[in-house]
Amino acid sequence: MSPTAYPETAHSNSYEFTIGAGYVLPTYPFTEPPELHSTTTVRHPIVIVGGGITGLTLACSLARLGMRAVLIDEDNTVGVKGASSRGICYTQKSLEIFERLGIFERIAAKGTQWSVGRTFAGDDEVYNFDLRQQGAYHLSSQPPFINIQQFYIEAFLVDRIQALGGIELRWQNRLTAFEQTGDMATLTVETPAGSYRIEAEHVIDATGSNSPLRKWLQVPFDSRRGDDRWCIADVRFTTHPPVERHTWIEAPFNENRAVWQHLMADNVWRIDYQMAPNADPSYVSREDVVRERLARQFGPDSGVEIVWVGPYAYRSECVHAMRHGRVFLMGDAAKVVSPFGARGGNTGVADADNLAWKLAAVLRGKADAALLHSYGEERLEAAQQNVSVTNRTARFLRPADGIERLFRQAAIGLAKQYPFARSLINTGRMAVANPYSRSRACSYAAGSAAGQSVQNVPFAWADRTVGKVNDLLNWGQGDLLVLVFGTLTTADLQRLRRLCLDAPVRSVQVFDSDAHAQTVEHVRDPQGQLQGACQMSGPGWALLRPDGYLAATGSTINAGLVAAIERSLGLQGDKP
Repeated sequence: MSPTAYPETAHSNSYEFTIGAGYVLPTYPFTEPPELHSTTTVRHPIVIVGGGITGLTLACSLARLGMRAVLIDEDNTVGVKGASSRGICYTQKSLEIFERLGIFERIAAKGTQWSVGRTFAGDDEVYNFDLRQQGAYHLSSQPPFINIQQFYIEAFLVDRIQALGGIELRWQNRLTAFEQTGDMATLTVETPAGSYRIEAEHVIDATGSNSPLRKWLQVPFDSRRGDDRWCIADVRFTTHPPVERHTWIEAPFNENRAVWQHLMADNVWRIDYQMAPNADPSYVSREDVVRERLARQFGPDSGVEIVWVGPYAYRSECVHAMRHGRVFLMGDAAKVVSPFGARGGNTGVADADNLAWKLAAVLRGKADAALLHSYGEERLEAAQQNVSVTNRTARFLRPADGIERLFRQAAIGLAKQYPFARSLINTGRMAVANPYSRSRACSYAAGSAAGQSVQNVPFAWADRTVGKVNDLLNWGQGDLLVLVFGTLTTADLQRLRRLCLDAPVRSVQVFDSDAHAQTVEHVRDPQGQLQGACQMSGPGWALLRPDGYLAATGSTINAGLVAAIERSLGLQGDKP
């Protein structure tokens, strides 16, 4: 094939009006794919389209499980040229996933941890929180949040994927056409050296909110677009503000519109300014206008270096189904949310973590193909939850005239005087791991904690050294884990041994520091943190999935555990 002109990647998300020195992004070399010089169309088990945070998390998760895949991306870098800051707040659940993948330490070293948030209306503080004091956050080995520019995480993922092997990263490979049958999908890919075709058993659409696959497949979705306009300013200061999340509902220095203030990596602050509904993106992004805005907030003498500025508008979208034939939608290709409470990129990370172990189990022959349908059930529920939560925040921050505006004024007035009203102030309900309440892969018996995420809590190994839930999951290598709490009978021990021989399951006994171990694989839980994280209050078992979610819990090792394992592997339950 003769080389062709390869168009540069276009700007996305209305970032065309940008200023500032920007960030230095890594670049990756183009390597000619073998298909360019082959007359045979090669079929791959998994092709991932899109090398953003979602696609790279999936690729890294598959590599960790020993799977092979091809990832294609139309650019030669991570982030977005001219708009590389993008997402910044990474939740505890995402950080737990990143630790499992082996990049958490790099994120923690580079980023900024925070847990305190303060909300102001005018000059009055009307709400504050410390996430470390909340039960939903304080048990994990990971902090509630780390702020770091998204492209750093993406670069760390690329490094880790290359170290693990098994995943072919193809840069400057743009998807230009797609078709599928019941047995396979065929993708046409354009490169600087020509075009080629590739076949795939499973295609992952991680191309973002402007997904071409979603358009070609004519995927139905719900959409809501408001008139809320914002402008980001990534800046450095000579005098640093507090390392806290500060939010103004009505900022006197921004014409009583909302403002967000966050510290990221490299001593760069993200300041989000709410603009007038009819604001001109090119005007609000001008350097002189941005500097005037910053001077009103921080004072005329504050030294400011503008790293990057870009305007944007919020919208929300959610598909009706996450799977269409051979294609799985994830990240912003499946849903788009307002960035209140950090429910955007983090949701894509969780999408990838959910699908990776299921694809691996099915392709290894350890689970039925029906298990893949639970991806759509679980992650569509999460997407719908996040769209609903962020839409409520958007309405609080940009209320319609009438009852919405009246409610906001009343909530602010009450919060200034009465503590009970402060929880009504909605500047973003901070994201936690989404629960699954309607999955065919979970067993929802009465009193069960099925569908809940288990935090990365510590315990003690048999030799008394410290371990964490993620260590157990990594040890499991993609298999289900049966955590058994309390003393086992002889019959229990025999049943567990048979289960571990007959199914892709590993069993671990969990007991306090004084009990006698009955199994080779055992850990000690002297503070009861592991038991509490599994929401167990006494003897019994918890079936833990490779993504850190509970598939089922129970009190007796009997046929109920066997049925729960079968359901978790797609071997039982309603078929689609």
